[in-house]
Amino acid sequence: MMRKKGIIAAAVLVVSACIVIVYCWASGGDDAPEEAGAMRAVSEQRVRTVAGGAEGKSLIVYFSVPETDGVDASSGASRVISNGKVVGNTEYVASVIGKATGGDLFEIKTVHAYPASHQALIDAAKTEIDDNVRPELATHIENLKDYDVVFVGFPNWWYDMPMSLYSFFDEYDFCGKTIVPFCTHGGSRFSDAVKTIREMEQQATVLDGYAIARDRVPDSEEDILNWLKRIGM
Repeated sequence: MMRKKGIIAAAVLVVSACIVIVYCWASGGDDAPEEAGAMRAVSEQRVRTVAGGAEGKSLIVYFSVPETDGVDASSGASRVISNGKVVGNTEYVASVIGKATGGDLFEIKTVHAYPASHQALIDAAKTEIDDNVRPELATHIENLKDYDVVFVGFPNWWYDMPMSLYSFFDEYDFCGKTIVPFCTHGGSRFSDAVKTIREMEQQATVLDGYAIARDRVPDSEEDILNWLKRIGM
């Protein structure tokens, strides 16, 4: 009788172990927090681990279209002067992150060129969103597997990510990676973009990210660096 009970107990242990293994495999890792707060905590811990590791290089992806009319470049409405060069707001933020983290920069570019003038650009963006267009990308990441942390930056267009970002997330599998969103905006912050990224990349850990108003971009370096410190980068 004792031997029979021992066999049953051993069988229960084996089944339990199998259930745990299958659960971890299905959830993409050993840490599978159940609550949103726990997920954010684990996310930040994972970033710290990667940043502090010998092989923890990050990738900073950005999409940026600096306008050429309608605003003074020094005002930071859609562009900023950095080292004597006019760059898009999001590109500038990406460059600060890249310099601070030592990560690699990657610019999302589309096959078709966006209009450079303000009104034409926002009209084109609205048409893409209304038609649910997925713009064809002209640049592609060949070594995504080399990165555990991927920053993804974009401007808020019509309370959403630009449609080129939808093309970007459609193209790559971020399973097991940590995605750190950042955006520039005119007052709407991320809108629902972070939620959308989490829905599109369910096997990735997506942090809450960093949103900065476009008129604050030229003087934002210190704030960006403080944010990077808070998330362990």
